[in-house]
Parts: sequence; C-alpha cells; structure tokens
Amino acid sequence: MNQPLWSLKSQRALVTGGTKGIGEAIVRQFLDLGASVFIVARNSDLLQQQLTRYRQEGHTVDGMAVDVSQPGTASQVIEKAESVWGGLDILVNNAGTNIRKPTAEYSPSEYNHILNTNLRSAYELTQAAYPLLKASGSGKVIFISSVSGLAHTSSGSLYGMTKAALLQLTRNLAVEWAPDGIRVNAVAPWYIKTPLATPVLTNPEKLSGILKRTPMNRIGEPEEVASVVSFLSMPASGYVTGQTISVDGGLMAWAY
Repeated sequence: MNQPLWSLKSQRALVTGGTKGIGEAIVRQFLDLGASVFIVARNSDLLQQQLTRYRQEGHTVDGMAVDVSQPGTASQVIEKAESVWGGLDILVNNAGTNIRKPTAEYSPSEYNHILNTNLRSAYELTQAAYPLLKASGSGKVIFISSVSGLAHTSSGSLYGMTKAALLQLTRNLAVEWAPDGIRVNAVAPWYIKTPLATPVLTNPEKLSGILKRTPMNRIGEPEEVASVVSFLSMPASGYVTGQTISVDGGLMAWAY
C-alpha cells in the first residue's frame, strides 16, 4: 500500500448529514486525519458556518446544501463533488430521520419520508457515486445503519426496516463491487448523544430502560461511532468488506 495504514491523507470524502451529531463527528475526524471532505446537509446557514470554521482551521473542505431525500438530487451532489475534488474515494451515507409511533398509525406521507431519507437517498447516492469510486481504485462506502436493523427496538418498524435494508445492501454491494476495488461496510449504532436521539434521552423513564439494556450502562458518543467509520475508511481495514460493526455498548451481545 502506498498510503499509511492509519491515515486518510489525500483521501476525498463525501459525508451526508454532515453538520450534526454522528455526521459532524465523522467530518471532524476525517479532516483531522488528513482527508478533504465534501459535506452535504439541508441547513444552508449551519453548513456555511461550519465550512468557514473548518477553513479557518486550515482544512480542505467544501459542501452543498440540499435535501437528499428529494428525488433527483443524487446526481447533482455527485457532479458537484466531482467538480470540486475531481474524484471521490469515500462515501458515507449518514443522513437519516425517524418518526416514532405504532406501525398502524403511520401515514403514507410519513412512510415515504422515512424511506426516502433513510434508504432511497443512500441507494441513489451510492449508485451515482459508483463510477468515481471505481476510478479511485480503492473506493469505500460506509452506511450508517442502526441496531434497529438487527433487532427490535422501540424506534418504530419503518426505521428498523430501512436500517435493515441498508445492511443487506452493504452485503450485496460488497460482493458485487469487490472486483472494482470498492469496499462496502456498515456501522450500527445504539443510542448515541445526537439531536435525533434527544427526544428519547431526555425522557427519564426511557433513558433508564435504555441503560438497563446496555451492558456498559451509558449512552454512546458521536466520536465513538466516527472512529469506527474512520477505521473502515483507512487502508488499515483494507481486507474488511461486507461487514456490519455494532457500536452499542454491548447491547447485541446480551441475550439476557
């Protein structure tokens, strides 16, 4: 390998949902490890604030304010990233959302919103990025899934369904794209201190239940998820593909 095992120097990365929570932590670690990062997020003001700060710190960063859940945006994002970096080495599909309610109560619009944000956008963006990832010679795709895609949680059936689909997409693409030098993996977090989890974590009763089911008896930090994503993006993980790594404080290992 020409590149240091534990570095992202000279790597060109695209991260969706990159201004908050896990996405923001991934962007920060990527930049600190030497990567150039193209950030995709919906909030234009927040995106510009973060781009300004990163540039003042000396990082190479750019971005695009767009809602990836909207049809037809994938090709626009990839074209913009290519025009900025001239190629792409790493794609992190992190953008996601949820609406927690019983299955019988979901409306068609809520169904479409969750599927479009969590699954369709990731699929279409990855599909659009394929030529650039192949041209890279060592492309990496990381899907941010969830333990809700591995087991029942209280996060709702639609959320779990979309996160499970990402895990199967990970396995399929890892095999299909291995001859093209592209590695595809997934990360499955449990509850992490992010804006998406705030409504649950600020509920004392729900928080108590979560901690009782977590062997490490604490909530995860965004940086702990980002570190696994960084590893999967490095040459150090060069023989790892088609895998799902749970970042869950031991949740999935505890049957009773």
